[in-house]
Formats: sequence, structure tokens, C-alpha cells
Amino acid sequence: MQQPLSPQTIAIVKATVPALAEHGTTITKLMYARLFQDEHIRALFNHANQGDGGAQVHALAAAILTYARNIEDLGALAPVVERVAHKHIGFHILPEHYPYVATALLSAIADVLGDAATDEIVNAWGEAYWFLAKILISRETAIRAEIEHLEGGWSGWRQFAVAEKIRESAVITSFVLRPVDGQPIIQHKPGQYLTFRFHPASGAQLKRNYSISCGPNSDFYRISVKREASGQGGSRFLHDEVKIGDILEATPPAGDFFLPEAPLRPVVLLSGGVGLTPMVSMVETIADQHPALETHYVHGTMNSATHAMDGHVRALAEAHGKIRVATFYSEPHPNDAVGQTHDADGFISIEWLQDHTPLHEADFYLCGPKPFLRAFTGDLARAGVPSDRIHYEFFGPADEAH
Repeated sequence: MQQPLSPQTIAIVKATVPALAEHGTTITKLMYARLFQDEHIRALFNHANQGDGGAQVHALAAAILTYARNIEDLGALAPVVERVAHKHIGFHILPEHYPYVATALLSAIADVLGDAATDEIVNAWGEAYWFLAKILISRETAIRAEIEHLEGGWSGWRQFAVAEKIRESAVITSFVLRPVDGQPIIQHKPGQYLTFRFHPASGAQLKRNYSISCGPNSDFYRISVKREASGQGGSRFLHDEVKIGDILEATPPAGDFFLPEAPLRPVVLLSGGVGLTPMVSMVETIADQHPALETHYVHGTMNSATHAMDGHVRALAEAHGKIRVATFYSEPHPNDAVGQTHDADGFISIEWLQDHTPLHEADFYLCGPKPFLRAFTGDLARAGVPSDRIHYEFFGPADEAH
């Protein structure tokens, strides 16, 4: 067990909070610029969140500020540590990568703060950085050991063949992936994701996270991906370039957002758009393993053209008997009709949830676009749902979910 931070270091770090609040994004922008001068470190990251004014710049600045403010109460950072550790598992970030970040961060602090960055301040932040880094490394080592000891577990990148490519809607396509080595795969926790590295014919390597959209099994994974018209091309590569038989590389399932093995309360699954993917994994799991679990699956999408996997979900719900499905269309087509293609026009609301779900008894699982998550994490909290019963998945810098 590592030694606690010294009182002097704690005091110095806390004294830098005002400077971090003012200059944090400048520091992290410079840090990333320096970090990415090393090509093998640059290759570790998802660059969809990087670049000029990238969301990750702001997210890291917020995380550093939160660390400084809570340095005397690191228990408050436990959820952040868990989420970051899982992201690092996905991107295969190893202990030997941490010194590069330390060098880039400390030099950025020194340069941005100038004369205010005394040796005492830089040394204190060096001690604080490595204190948190060792916590993360320890947790990541434990997660990797757990994964590797499970049947079908592996470390690093593993090859998968695209066995099926299924068009689920006008914008969403599923990819069924089977391991090239023919060996079993680790049974993921429903809600977790895979991290991929792609090699498009016309561009640089890409790394992306995609939720697993099937229930746990030892034979295959399925991901269901929306083709994004904008962005840096991960979804377009899958939709436009990948064919049946092609090989993709992925790290083991990761993520701290998942349905527990033994749910204690009713469950409300709440999704918007392609956020349905981890929910389908949960619905399959509930249908297979939890015959008595009261479940409400509430989904919002534009219309029948964008609505994916509805028939599959409703068949599972009918066979289960205690899964209720409700779908909202925000922009229904002329041929869409309430009671036939969907259950309600418009958007899901907290008032509807209060009237139709066990709001004060259930665990809520949320996945969807940033505005969707911002709205419902706030609305549920204001409606009296305790924070420990609001679980969400968000792909990207976590501060954007709030």
C-alpha cells in the first residue's frame, strides 16, 4: 500500500485550485500537443475527442481540477477511477505509458503558469500525479488479472472475423463477430463495450468503443452501429468498407456500466437513438436469466426508419412476461401510427416515467446522446431518484454527460 500524500503536498495542490480553474484547458491542450509528438503514445488515443478545442481537453482539465479540490477525500473520486481504469483497459494503456503523461503534464503546468510555477508547486503536482497514477495502475492490473483468468479472457488486441452484417434500420447495422482463433470468448457483462482499432484504406488508424448488443455467451459478440454522417470515420468505415469475412481487432469487454448479476430492484432501461445497443444486451440477459424481474424498456427515436431491433426486443418481452416496452417517435413518418409502429409521439418525459414506471423503487440504466443524458440524469435526480440508482453509459469525455 502506498504512502499517503504529505500534508505539505496536499496544501500546495489545494492552493493551485484558482490557477487551475483559470488556466486548466490551456494546460491540458499544451499537454496533449506535447504528448502526441510521440507517435506510439499518439496511437493509444481516440482522436475523435482530441484536436483543437477537443472535448477531451476540457474533460481532463475538469478532472484535474476535481482531483485538486478533493485531494483530501479521494473516496469521492472512486467512481471516476473505476471508469477511467476501464477506458484504459479498452485502449490497452499500460503502466509504461504513465511516465509520458507525467512529463507532458508537468512541463505544461510549468510553462502555462510561468513564474508562478515554482519548483515547490511542480514537485507537489508530480507527487500528486504519481499518487493517483499508482491507484489507477493498481486497479487496471486487478481488472486485467480478473479478465485473463476467466474462460475466454485475453489481454491486448485479439482478431475477430465479421460473420454477419445485418441492416437493422436505415441508419443502424449490426456486426456479428467471431474469434479468428476459434477459442471461447469471455462472457461480457450486459452493458459493457468493446474497443476496436481500425485500419481504413484511406486514413490513419482509428480507435473506437462500441457497446455489445447481444447477451453474454462464449461464441460471438454483436455490435450495432449507427452510421454517422460527420465525425472522423469509425462508423463510416464499418458501414462502408467492412465486409463479411473481414478481420477486426478488439480488446476484452470493459466498462463499469452493466446490469448486476442479481438485480435487487425493478429495472428501467432508458435509451435514445443508438443508445439502445447496451439495452438490447440487458433485455436479452433479463429474458434469459431473470424470469421474475420487473423490467421497463423505454426508447426514443425519430421514426420507424431509424428504429432498430424493435421486433426482436418485443418478442423477448412477450416471452418473458414481465418486460414492458414503450417507444416514442419524435418525428413520425406519415405511415407511422401510435399503437402499431410505436407507443407515443414526441419525447420521453419525466412525467411519463412517473406515471408509467416504478420511479421510486427502480434502478435506472441510461444510454443515449449527450442532451438525452443531461436531461434525464438531472430530471431523475430532481424527481427524487437517488444517485446510486441512476446508472449511465456515455462514450466520450465524461464531463460532457453533465
